[in-house]
Amino acid sequence: MAKSKVAYHCTECGGQSTKWQGQCPHCFAWNTLTESIIEGKSVNRYASIAQTSTLQKLSDVETQNIIRQTTGISEFDRVLGGGLVGGAVILLGGDPGIGKSTILLQALSALTNQAEPINVLYVSGEESSQQIAMRARRLELEVSDIAILSEINLENVLKNIEKHQSNVVIIDSIQTIYSEELSSAPGSVTQVRECAAQLTRVAKQSNITLIFVGHVTKEGTLAGPRVLEHIVDTVLYFEGDPHSSFRMIRAAKNRFGAVNELGVFAMTEKGLKEVTNPSALFLSHHHEKVSGTCITVTQEGTRPLLIEIQALVDASHSNNPKRLSVGLEHNRLALLLATLHKHAGIACYDQDVFINAVGGVKISEPGVDLAVLCAIVSSFKNKPIDQKTIIFGEVGLAGEVRPVQRGQERIKEAAKLGFNRAIIPKANVAKQKISGIEIIPVENLSQALSKLSD
Repeated sequence: MAKSKVAYHCTECGGQSTKWQGQCPHCFAWNTLTESIIEGKSVNRYASIAQTSTLQKLSDVETQNIIRQTTGISEFDRVLGGGLVGGAVILLGGDPGIGKSTILLQALSALTNQAEPINVLYVSGEESSQQIAMRARRLELEVSDIAILSEINLENVLKNIEKHQSNVVIIDSIQTIYSEELSSAPGSVTQVRECAAQLTRVAKQSNITLIFVGHVTKEGTLAGPRVLEHIVDTVLYFEGDPHSSFRMIRAAKNRFGAVNELGVFAMTEKGLKEVTNPSALFLSHHHEKVSGTCITVTQEGTRPLLIEIQALVDASHSNNPKRLSVGLEHNRLALLLATLHKHAGIACYDQDVFINAVGGVKISEPGVDLAVLCAIVSSFKNKPIDQKTIIFGEVGLAGEVRPVQRGQERIKEAAKLGFNRAIIPKANVAKQKISGIEIIPVENLSQALSKLSD
């Protein structure tokens, strides 16, 4: 028997190497090479996505409006960009038990019970049909028109998709599917990449909406090759504290909608329920004025969200003061503390600094810089900030307060929720006054901190 040839593939860039090494020679990432068996050539492995490919001018290509199919879950539709698109391939990732299969089962139930029902197929490689039926009964869903297939063989899955003439197909999960043409184990880099490519090709050719369920690693990234995120149209991530009942779906990539769009849900006994007013979710209600808290407005996709930033500054009793941030990037906190010392004269080199974003939300935009610094100063001086005041703005290294995107929408959202005072960048001041809220423009960090005591 001939010895199988072994190669090493990078999970980040997909590059191949003949021997294992700590660093990928292609993208220079560390500890990303995984062993796989070199497979023989297959007949249809690299078939074209399009039915026919002819040379033509871009101006001669006929276009049509994108027709979206609503899932019946408005928060899920928001993240998708308005609904499902025919021929789109969606990748949904998240921690085990966070609710991926639950929300997809709810969406399939809603799709089959609309005025114009469509053919749906649920392919499960992890659970049996009985387990899925038990979940549907527990959630009290109408699933009489949902086709279920417990299969992990790719060839059999493709045959059933063609036989059923499905409009929406869910693969739960892509890491369990394997192809007979490949000898490597299910979940390996080669199998995941090959199976995803074959299913994507069928979805594009047959105008099928395909949804992959993907597992994540301990670092929070999708397991398997990085190329999996590149070949799909939409990448969605399930977020949320495992000790909390609230769940969030964030769009990391979307060819048919806005990126970083956020959908908020609450996990109940009857499945995932939509949270219509997520701003109230991320705000704490204090009976008394508390120092170290500040309300800011972030822009998540197309929707402004009010989030409470909490800071705790305490004297350090060690040589290395602690710097801990939950929901905010650690390096961003270090940068802001240096700016605070340089341009406001407040030194925290002998202080422990803790930052927390209420509700477990992850903030990636720099528009919360000013609110974070104000919360730190409030805790440092033990002076509470008015609970009806919102603060937002990006802080530069020179101490200037830069404008943020969609500043007027943020102010209107705050005014709608009863806030009467806003400290914002001067460049975000509109010509038309917004009723019910006082606008305080600032140009630098020192001006903003002086307005806190007014």
